Amino acid sequence: MERFTWKAYILPGMLEEYIKRHDEIWPEMTQVLNDAGIRNYTIWTTGEELFGYYECDSVEYAAKVQRESEVVARWNVYMKDVMVMATDPETGEPQMLRQVFLHG
Repeated sequence: MERFTWKAYILPGMLEEYIKRHDEIWPEMTQVLNDAGIRNYTIWTTGEELFGYYECDSVEYAAKVQRESEVVARWNVYMKDVMVMATDPETGEPQMLRQVFLHG
């Protein structure tokens, strides 16, 4: 099992809309996540920061499936008015957080 984490920022005043959109997540979006092998996907917030975490068999495969998905591309456009994803300046991919501790 591999883990993936990401960080993003809620645009001012948009937290409730962000939550609403995830409460109403598209079935085709959850299917892409399943197809990518993503499980235990959770998102937390503190203030205007978002932190996402998921587990999968291969981070590389999960990223490939999402990168090539038309559904994910539409979701990203849909979410642009409520959030900004922190990205790696070299790759443009979501910036993975560095793990510094694991108990388990």
